[in-house]
Amino acid sequence: MQRKKWKRIAFILFLVLLFIFAAMYVFNSLGEAKGREYYEETGQIIWDIKTDEKVVALTFDDGPHPKYTSQILDLLEQYEAKGTFFIVGQLAEKSPELVLRMHESGHEIANHTYTHPFTKSVSPIMEEVNQTSDTIFSITGVKPNLFRPVEGYYTDELVKESVKNGYKIVMWSWHQDTEDWKDPGVNKIVNTVLNGLGNGNVVLFHDGGGNREQTVQALEKILPELKKQGYRFITISQMIRLQNDAKQHIVEEGK
Repeated sequence: MQRKKWKRIAFILFLVLLFIFAAMYVFNSLGEAKGREYYEETGQIIWDIKTDEKVVALTFDDGPHPKYTSQILDLLEQYEAKGTFFIVGQLAEKSPELVLRMHESGHEIANHTYTHPFTKSVSPIMEEVNQTSDTIFSITGVKPNLFRPVEGYYTDELVKESVKNGYKIVMWSWHQDTEDWKDPGVNKIVNTVLNGLGNGNVVLFHDGGGNREQTVQALEKILPELKKQGYRFITISQMIRLQNDAKQHIVEEGK
């Protein structure tokens, strides 16, 4: 009787261990297995940077949109601000004049897949990324090297394949997600940015994917206020160079 009891306990423990290992496998396959610290140290993903300079990167997802992207470009020009646009390839094909305007105005054009699919399968994602890069190149003559995954979802495998194909993944400052796609109200978008902004932050907006009137109205308040506070609006690539220069300075000082 005692022997049967121990066999049953051993079997239960085996099932528990099997479940734990299975859960770990799924997490490592689908989740952010290595975490932010690792990817920042390797330079494969950027969220924001540490700097004493009053700089901020304004990023826009899901465009271009014929109406809202054009209005946002007008505002950026008015306040001498540069932005980084993570565009959807099929939308770029519909509005090539906006993509060309971004490029000629000194904004950065980055990759946000071709159809904006939410999938965990890496192969079709990379196919869409490369297709979008080809589209951007056909319009501007320049291929982007920055990629933002749909909804910011990434895995070790996606990072590996992105790097292999010549892309750096760009996220955003965790406290600077305006959630403007939810239409939270202009004041909430404005307060999210102004109350939490710090040097080297990356702000997430959307210029496409729906009605972006609140985003435009919020920018009408955000841009003049941040300019008044002394902030410079730079692209992600400029931010990366600023970070690299600071690291190089530290190395040279240590010699």
